[in-house]
Amino acid sequence: MVDWFQRHIPKIVLAPSFAAVLLFVYGFIGWTAWVSFTRSRLLPKYDIAGFIQYKRLFASPRWETALNNLFIFGFLFIVIAMILGLLIAILLDQKIRTEGVLRTIYLYPMALSMIVTGTAWKWIMNPGLGIEALVRGWGFESFSFDWVIDPKMAIYAVVIAGVWQASGFVMALFLAGLRSVDGEIIKAAQVDGIPTWRIYSAIIIPSMAPIFLSAFIVLAHLAIKSFDLVIALTGGGPGYATDLPATYMYTMAFSRGDIGQAASSAMIMMAVVFTIVVPYLYSELRAKHD
Repeated sequence: MVDWFQRHIPKIVLAPSFAAVLLFVYGFIGWTAWVSFTRSRLLPKYDIAGFIQYKRLFASPRWETALNNLFIFGFLFIVIAMILGLLIAILLDQKIRTEGVLRTIYLYPMALSMIVTGTAWKWIMNPGLGIEALVRGWGFESFSFDWVIDPKMAIYAVVIAGVWQASGFVMALFLAGLRSVDGEIIKAAQVDGIPTWRIYSAIIIPSMAPIFLSAFIVLAHLAIKSFDLVIALTGGGPGYATDLPATYMYTMAFSRGDIGQAASSAMIMMAVVFTIVVPYLYSELRAKHD
């Protein structure tokens, strides 16, 4: 009995956690998928009604706006954060004196929650309190920076706040990658008279392809599930100008009492995540087996 217990103690210890994950993660994913095929409104119904919720979803102008915003926000957020993070990492890789201080400053925003970031940038971009009021106080009365209340520009205000928080994390990833490059290769290139910019563009950066992929996966995941940042910064407004799929799902579930729409939008979000994560996991597994 004692020998059996010793052999199976890891399984016994992990069993409650496994059961909890199975029920509260995969169980609720299955429940959400089921509800998305019903006519559920305020309360869930369990009679399958086909793709009616998905037809309603893609006929909704608000959902179309949410998808467009996700594309705009996701593309700009990922591209700008990666470029800015790479440039800062290259700067710090030159081993400047204030590297420790600068690294701390750039990483500090990542220690904040998205709620804090959104609230802070809401004040900064407030036309009556933030940058616009400050610059006009200096005498530039025609200066305008009211993106946070402009329906056409509000999504770009969200991009600014998101990049501010995430670029430090990307910088840390790239800096670790830069420091892991074989120094002998760099020295050999310098001896051959290859300029520094060429060393980075032709040798160092191409060798960091796995890190670029990892950064892309993390940033894409953050973009898709960006809910708290939007809620704190714009509340999804003006109107629903800054709605993302995550905020749309929350609004349908808790404000509009439309569980079927919330479930169908959640399944679309999960499908988008899978299209990004599954190829990455597949490539990682192939690399390990090779």
